[in-house]
This record gives sequence, C-alpha cells and structure tokens, in this order.
Amino acid sequence: MDWELIGHDWAIRMLQHHITGGQLRHAYLFTGPRGVGKRSLALQFAMAINCTETAQAGSPCGQCRDCLQIKKMQHPDLFIVQAEAEGQVLKVEQVRELQHQLSLSPYQSSFRIGLLLRMEEANESAQNALLKTLEEPNDRVILLLTAEMAESVLPTISSRCEVVSLRPLPLSELATQLQTREQVESQKAELIAHVSGGRPGYALRLLREPDRLEKRAAWLDDLASLLTANLRDRFDYCEKNFYSRKEERSVIKDRLNEALPHWLSLWRDVLITASGAPVPLINMDRGDQINRLAQTVPLETARQLTRHIESILPRLANANLRLLAESIILEWPRLP
Repeated sequence: MDWELIGHDWAIRMLQHHITGGQLRHAYLFTGPRGVGKRSLALQFAMAINCTETAQAGSPCGQCRDCLQIKKMQHPDLFIVQAEAEGQVLKVEQVRELQHQLSLSPYQSSFRIGLLLRMEEANESAQNALLKTLEEPNDRVILLLTAEMAESVLPTISSRCEVVSLRPLPLSELATQLQTREQVESQKAELIAHVSGGRPGYALRLLREPDRLEKRAAWLDDLASLLTANLRDRFDYCEKNFYSRKEERSVIKDRLNEALPHWLSLWRDVLITASGAPVPLINMDRGDQINRLAQTVPLETARQLTRHIESILPRLANANLRLLAESIILEWPRLP
C-alpha cells in the first residue's frame, strides 16, 4: 500500500478501492491544514491512476515514465493550476485555460488530470467557471482540488466532489514515522513532529530544508530579546525588518508571514502552560523560556497576545505591514 507518504492510510485505502473497483469519481477535494500533505496525496493518487507498470492495481510503481513525470509535475496529461504565489488570487483566466486543455484527448495516459491547488485562493468568477467542468464531466478527465477547508470553496463545488478530509497525525506517530522512514534521530524527530503540529508535509520540509529550523530559532530568539528591549529598540527592530524603501512590499510581507506563525506558536505555548491545559507544546525545545513567561505574564495577557496575532495573519495581503508589526511588538510586555 506504500504511496511514499507518511500517514493518511485510511485515505490511501479509500482511493485505492476507487481505482481497483472501477469507482473513480470525476472530482476529488482534498482538505486539511497547510502542510498536512494534500498535494502529495493528490500527486500519488494521480500516479496510481495513470501508472502503466504497477505490479498491484492501485499502487503506483514510482519508476515508470508516467510516475516519474507526475512526481516532477511535468506530465503531458497533468495540468496544475494555482495562484502565482501563496496569498494571491487564482484567476478565472487560469481556469478557462485548464478547461481548454482538459477538452483535448489524453496524450500519453488513460486520464487527463487537472490539479487545482489552494482553491480557497480562487476568486468567485474562477470557482463559478470551474462549475461547468464539474457539471459536465468528461469520462477521460479527473479533477483534483486542494483547499484548507471545504467551506472555503463554493458549496456547489464541494458538493460535486468526493471530499477527502486530512488531519494532522498524533505527534508520537509522526515522530516514529520520521525515525523509521526517514532515518531521523529520535530527539530531532520528536522536535520536528511538535514544531510541525503533526503535519507530515510540513515535517518533511523542515527535515529537508534545515534553514527553516534555523530561521525559526532566529525568530524565537528575536522575540526573547524584544521582551527585554525598550520602546526605541523595538521601533528600530520593526524599521529594520518590516519597513524599507529599498525592498519590495512582497519581501517584507513574506518576512512577516514567516515570523508571525513562530511568534504565535510561542505565545500559544505560554497560554497553554499558564492555563495548565494537558496539550503538547509546539516549541518543546523552549520549555524553560515558556515556563518563565507563563509564570511572569498574566494568563489573560497571554490570551490577548495570541488572539492579536491570530487576527492579524489574515490581514497581511493589504494592510500597512509596518503598522501591523509595530502593533504586535509594542504590545508585548517588557520584562526585566
């Protein structure tokens, strides 16, 4: 049953049954939090559908021309549609171009597959345009959509799809999988499992891109330093990192979009520790720092700081980034 994935065995079994039982749907919607593995599962499913050298129906060989091309997202019958960058808009013109491509006969495989990533970023016109393809399915076409929640796409779309809802894995299970499948040392596997929140896709990115963990450590170190800094130093920090006439706005937004989830995770750990809730910490390697803050910062303050960052994250696209950064950092308590 190995689809070269960590977790989601129930979903793999269901999709395999659809292939082997001749029950393929014309559209699937994979949902779940960012980094849970939606795209990876969709690609493995596409491989299983079009694999020509499989020894067992429903299990891609991973080595034939079709499998290798799909894995690299370079297959002539695989068409990928997504916004140009995360947080931008998937446009109606992109959907119409996809529809044109899907109207043609398969070039190499049994099915033409349209993979629409982050459908929550599609504007209403793009989603409405997609409805025509969903309402008039082609027997040689399969649509694979991903979104964080089924509710983030039009009900008329989700109702016409087989919805596959993916959830984070238990932390202990993910850590064990990282050790056995990726040969990760146990302490590092446990840390990655916690930092990723049980999301296999994010865990693998942390593992394969070590600079992600290094940047996380740097942002958390910045938070610790800023808590003892005066207002002038905090203003200087915001100006240096989140305001510059020499940098594109998109660069500053990406920097803030990178920092905020790490800062949120630490304040969330402080809130959990202060409240005594039996919930695993995200930043398990920062236990001493979290305990000190939980003893120093009032519970209600930790709750307010957490909610503030949560409320700001969805507003990054159009807001004044410097003011947002200042509103967060200046609100933090100053510690001795």
